[in-house]
Amino acid sequence: MLAVRDNGAGMSEDVKSHIFEPFFTTKEQGEGTGLGLSICYGIVTQQGGHIFVCSEPGKGTSLRIYLPRVDEAAVGRPQEDRSNLLPRGSEMVLLAEDEETVRGLSAKVLRGQGYTVLEALRVAEQLDEDRIDLLLTDIVVPVMGGRELADRLRASQGASKVLYTSGYSDGAVFSQQRLETGTEFISKPFTPESLAQRVRETPDML
Repeated sequence: MLAVRDNGAGMSEDVKSHIFEPFFTTKEQGEGTGLGLSICYGIVTQQGGHIFVCSEPGKGTSLRIYLPRVDEAAVGRPQEDRSNLLPRGSEMVLLAEDEETVRGLSAKVLRGQGYTVLEALRVAEQLDEDRIDLLLTDIVVPVMGGRELADRLRASQGASKVLYTSGYSDGAVFSQQRLETGTEFISKPFTPESLAQRVRETPDML
């Protein structure tokens, strides 16, 4: 069992009933995606575990995660440098991602494979300055959403390619009509290998 507690404002019963729903958030627009707890819920339940929340207004919040016990001993995997085995490129990639860790890892992977990467946390000032070959963007980014950013890029540069990403499954994203069927998409969490492969497989990036 893993427990996480805080001493914050707490939650009402109504809010608690929605916290594991994708895209539900009590934060202001541009400050949260509403995907964090839904991703946690998905990961825990996929491993056969359970997650419970206890919270009251003014009394903080406690989350408890229960995972199944296993008898096997943990086996470490040898570290292997696979960068030379991954597909490489030389194009310009605009990376729009508000999670600092994900953005940093994605940029490191792509630069290591030869791409030029521009990081855009909010609005891409570079759209009128540099030729962008591929926009890699989360569907939900601060101030300007991923789709709006893609529309602006296409308006200024024409045929630039777009690869969307999200912390929720592609089925859920498409079913909520946030993306059209056939849109290029990679689901988080992704590995460096899957990211490099997916970027290279994006149509007309070959």
